[in-house]
Amino acid sequence: MARVTLTDVVKKFDEVVVIPELNLEIQDKEFVVLVGPSGCGKTTTLRMIAGLETATSGAIAIGDREVTNLRPGLRNCSMVFQNYALYPHMTVRDNIGYGMKVRGVDRAEIDRQITNAARILGLVEYLDRRPKQLSGGQRQRVAIGRAIVRDPDVFLFDEPLSNLDAKLRIEMRSEIKNLHRRLRNTVVYVTHDQVEAMTMADRVVVMHRGVIEQMADPITLYEQPSNAFVAAFIGAPSMNFLSAKVQAAGDGLAVVLADGTSLPIPAEHTDRYGPAKGRPVTLGLRPEHMAGGAAGPAVFTLTVRVIEPLGPHTLLIGELAGSRMTAQVDAHFPCEPDQTREITVDMSKMHLFDPEGGVWSWARSASRA
Repeated sequence: MARVTLTDVVKKFDEVVVIPELNLEIQDKEFVVLVGPSGCGKTTTLRMIAGLETATSGAIAIGDREVTNLRPGLRNCSMVFQNYALYPHMTVRDNIGYGMKVRGVDRAEIDRQITNAARILGLVEYLDRRPKQLSGGQRQRVAIGRAIVRDPDVFLFDEPLSNLDAKLRIEMRSEIKNLHRRLRNTVVYVTHDQVEAMTMADRVVVMHRGVIEQMADPITLYEQPSNAFVAAFIGAPSMNFLSAKVQAAGDGLAVVLADGTSLPIPAEHTDRYGPAKGRPVTLGLRPEHMAGGAAGPAVFTLTVRVIEPLGPHTLLIGELAGSRMTAQVDAHFPCEPDQTREITVDMSKMHLFDPEGGVWSWARSASRA
């Protein structure tokens, strides 16, 4: 079993605490992505699993072995780095097989493992080339091949796609995910790109200032964020946030913005949001839950400042109730900068947060029921 467990793990650099008492369990054969902004502690966590950083306190286990104080070579992990870390004077064949050669593996076994890794990664025709003769995506595949031949319990990926262009990133996402399906090893993958996290992971761990803000499958993170940080980080474009109050409106409830705009809450959600009546809240609305025109009961007027055509749809970026607002509309929706346009929002997809950024306790419990 290649389960990875971190128990009360603390990491300090001198007197600075960068990871305060982290607890994390990654199941055998699971693909887990650690995601968050720069400086959130995700790479430090990965390096502690690998043994490249020493935990200040706490315990790290891989399977049934505690590895907290083991050197990296004894942990049976393979790490793929951001910068490939290939030997420029060696061929692809020698780069992939170098680690086995150092360990004294039989030549025939080395050749077998190299051939198998090259076949899996589509590198057979490149085995006699050197890194400078390869594209960025091919170099990253060589780095992955070097990890495969070690037959590790755990694959560790440290932002492996950040040096690739947009098209190659998409291709390599698919290749790494397919590789996981074929090999069924445990994978711990670090990225700052939430699109990578959402498209690749079985579970996503969202980190902020060394703390796990939420850990869940991608759809749960998107639909039920535990706080405003997670809600803002997951989703592209990012969620909109507006100061508001929940007030009575006829027989139901409405969210009223600072400029008086009233957005009715659907009847099926009045019980859920009733306890917030009369309280200040932060309203969260995703751009993709909007449409151009007055096509429903919840409509606001957007003062458009910037228009971003994206092909299948267009983003309107403007102002509402003193806050920045992004709305996703049909690609052919008529609009020019500095015009005002009516936008309909699906309030059944709304989120409410307290002013400090957390989900209201009543909303959290209702969403999990």
